[in-house]
Amino acid sequence: MSDLSRSLARSWSSTLKLPKSTFPARIAAAEQAKYLQRCTDDLYAWQRRQRPADSAQFVLHDGPPYANGDLHIGHALNKILKDIICRVQLAKGKRVEYIPGWDCHGLPIELKALNSKNQVGKDLGPANIRAIARQLAEETVVKQMKGFREWGVMGDWENHWKTMDKEFEMRQLEVFLEMVDKGLIYRRYKPVYWSPSTGTALAEAELEYRDDHVSHAALVKFPLATMPTEIREHPLASGDEIYAVIWTTTPWTLPANAAIAVSKDLNYIIVQSERHGKLLIAESRREYVEHLLEESLKVLMSVAGTSLLSSTYRPLFKDTDGSCQPIIAGDFVTDESGSGLVHCAPGHGMEDYEVCLEHGLSASAPVDGEGRFTDAAMPSSPSMLSGKHVLNEGNKAVVKYLEEEGRLLHKHKYKHKYPYDWRSKLPVIIRATEQWFADVGDIRQQAVSALLNVRFVPQSGKARLEAFVKNRSEWCISRQRAWGVPIPALYHRGTGEAVLTRESVTHIMDVIKQRGIDAWWTDNEHDIAWIPPSLRDPAGPGYARGTDTMDVWFDSGTSWTQMKENDGVESTRSDMYLEGTDQHRGWFQSSLLTHIAHQLAKGSKGHFKAPFKTLVTHGFTLDHAGRKMSKSIGNIVHPHEIMNGTLLPPLKIKKAKGAKEKPTAPVYDALGPDALRLWVAGSDYTKDVVIGQPILKATNGSLHKYRVTFRLILGALQDFDPKNQIPYESLRATDKIALSQLRSLVLACQEAFSNLEFFKAVTAINRWANADFSAFYIESIKDRLYADSTDGLSRRAAQTTIFHIYSHLQSILGPLVPLLVEESWEHTPDVIKSAVDHPLRRIMVPPDPKWGNLFLEKSYPAIAAANAAVKMMQETARVKKQMGSSLQSYVHLNVPDSVSVFQELGTAELADFFVVSSVTLGSGSEVPHEVENAEWSYEGQFELPSGEMGKAWIYTPVEGKCARCWRYLVPESMAEDALCQRCEDVVHELEPNSSEASNTSEASEAASSFSR
Repeated sequence: MSDLSRSLARSWSSTLKLPKSTFPARIAAAEQAKYLQRCTDDLYAWQRRQRPADSAQFVLHDGPPYANGDLHIGHALNKILKDIICRVQLAKGKRVEYIPGWDCHGLPIELKALNSKNQVGKDLGPANIRAIARQLAEETVVKQMKGFREWGVMGDWENHWKTMDKEFEMRQLEVFLEMVDKGLIYRRYKPVYWSPSTGTALAEAELEYRDDHVSHAALVKFPLATMPTEIREHPLASGDEIYAVIWTTTPWTLPANAAIAVSKDLNYIIVQSERHGKLLIAESRREYVEHLLEESLKVLMSVAGTSLLSSTYRPLFKDTDGSCQPIIAGDFVTDESGSGLVHCAPGHGMEDYEVCLEHGLSASAPVDGEGRFTDAAMPSSPSMLSGKHVLNEGNKAVVKYLEEEGRLLHKHKYKHKYPYDWRSKLPVIIRATEQWFADVGDIRQQAVSALLNVRFVPQSGKARLEAFVKNRSEWCISRQRAWGVPIPALYHRGTGEAVLTRESVTHIMDVIKQRGIDAWWTDNEHDIAWIPPSLRDPAGPGYARGTDTMDVWFDSGTSWTQMKENDGVESTRSDMYLEGTDQHRGWFQSSLLTHIAHQLAKGSKGHFKAPFKTLVTHGFTLDHAGRKMSKSIGNIVHPHEIMNGTLLPPLKIKKAKGAKEKPTAPVYDALGPDALRLWVAGSDYTKDVVIGQPILKATNGSLHKYRVTFRLILGALQDFDPKNQIPYESLRATDKIALSQLRSLVLACQEAFSNLEFFKAVTAINRWANADFSAFYIESIKDRLYADSTDGLSRRAAQTTIFHIYSHLQSILGPLVPLLVEESWEHTPDVIKSAVDHPLRRIMVPPDPKWGNLFLEKSYPAIAAANAAVKMMQETARVKKQMGSSLQSYVHLNVPDSVSVFQELGTAELADFFVVSSVTLGSGSEVPHEVENAEWSYEGQFELPSGEMGKAWIYTPVEGKCARCWRYLVPESMAEDALCQRCEDVVHELEPNSSEASNTSEASEAASSFSR
């Protein structure tokens, strides 16, 4: 036992009110489940039960995660952000609704399900595929839900929804029916993004663009058949054959060529090549073509682009039947690349399709669903190309044929941006097929106008979403897979003509209600029940059910139908949607478009509304070096690693003296869900979010600081009854400064919460906890709390201030680290619990305006400047071993008379503030004789906010040490173990209870705590 412990145990420990609390230094793992249950499921159920449905309500509609894999750190960022927002709204008095959902259809789940059963490539039939996929989705939902709940996310988990739920699918079909009825759904043979690797059409939202794709580009010449008079009659151009030169990165599309496009605004020239004859190129592209051909080209003549529009050329891959193809005008033709002439294959390009459609040129795509050429690619010699994959050997075969025919001028590798299938990560092609489309062009203006009254966080999200909507004219909604909601179309068995009308869709939906959606695939193909009576013809070939399913973005895009529509469109709107920035082209857009279509179907003429009132987007998660996380790099961070603390070095466990070295398993600083949540809260999610050891170390440090703060507070409030609060006017200046700082903190956090800038709240809390509370206030009031009269005004004033701090600190930390707040409430004295509401249930209120003490707020920087100078000198004295505790020093300050705060506070308050035994005040350059005669002293300067300078001295105390409070305030004439006057008075009050402590171990522990 130390001398201090023996001394206090022998005499005065029982007279001190040292802090006691049951709040542990670390959370016990066994207790965590209890707190998690209370602050999630119990809290959510309480507010749904206690706050009436007709009161202010906040609805956050869940963007459904995809039910096909394990949870990752991006899920944590998303779900915890949503939970923090819901908790903030709860603290504002709202009744919160958050019903989690899952996106369960689509190709990724289908393929993963088949892989898990080793069934990929086998002809299982739609019914079996759907059963396997459904099972995987169900299992994944259960697994993911467990993970979400372990993160402290509260919600209506029992009533979660899935896009494969029967009720959801029927509501989705209702929206589809509305769009059919408004003429917004149509079928057309036109080019779409097609994934050969997964065998289905894709929407723009299902693409990923890679910048490092390498194509085998070619410069190709087409012989002109007819030319304008000015070329035919020009002496230098006539005679030899003239070739139109095109440059393409997709030579495999040349068999589908239907036209060559030129620009009306460019000037073209015919040049002479020694090796390739007379070539037609854009005048401004001559240097580029010369570079590729590695020769100088002699200009023979020039011709305007408009003059070429009457020209034709002979195709390269079609039968030689004398038919020629036209040169047409294309607005997309520029002189920024290639030759200034563009090969048009309307079956393999969006722009090509549109421009050829204007000229009555039909599209062809001699490529099958696997991305292989069909016989139609080269009718005169089918075997040359048929069966070859267009992105591999097929492309090479085309280039080889061009070379053999003398039509290839040049070939080279070309690196550029190219679309890939976001699921298979393999390149896609553009291929014309019969697909179902939603007409976005007719509703996009209304969709853009609906965004005018939406709050965007960050604001840049508005322009991003607007751009995606404005640039979209149609939406390919059909997919050639089994696992999804069927497009309820019928096809005539004789002509193949599709039927999709209000009557047919309504009839099919009625059958689905009776038999279930799987019956669309499992019923006999000739089952007449699926055919509307008006289409039944016993003598005819009949109709077949289609096999296409809907785009999964249409599934999740109709999830706003979850909202009850009792009083018009307003009730189908949620207060907030929150997802990653990639959803501007995905879920945000599909939700907006289907919601606008729904309003049109309901007869809206104007004032269209988005399904969300606020749209929040977050960035992606990156490693500490700013890299995207991937298995190949090995930099993936799993949420459970943050909760378990295994990403940081293990804790250093102190060994007992004399204990033998034994190999033990490492122990990590496992701080549970709050560690994960605090990382999310402390990140600026509007940008890409970085995670790594330095950030997690700081996060864990902050969480430990909060715990220590609560422990100190609860220890200080062990004997406090809120009914004994001291009015603000009777508080000491130090208390008022603390409340002023608390007020600034609470206002900053409440503003940050309102602006959804949680990282600013975390920054403010951390600064306050370290600087204002720990370094200043708790240090300055320890003496009052421990040594003052139990019921004295000074001690009760400190406790009153601590009580206010505790209440507000719980409120602002509640949305961020609810388990810690719940745990602190568990250890809160019953008398306080009976006087205030539970911190996670109470409404967050603004701090008392009186706490904004203008005089103290303006004066505090001057006191802080003096304190900084005092601390610096004390550190020097400690290094020289002249003092240990700061109480082993006196302070003298000389400050200008114009700075009144020091006199206003008084020397006793200043001694508390500086945590020294005594403070004296002076002015000018006068040095007190106590300083001059001191055993040791140090002098320092500090600058005041006015620009004036102050002086500070610390020096050896001139009086003796109080045996009870350790302040050096006992006259030298008194005995060695005498008490200061304050302590004498307190002990006298306590008689006859001031006898020696009977429990030596308890006294020792108390003394140790006091020493700390």
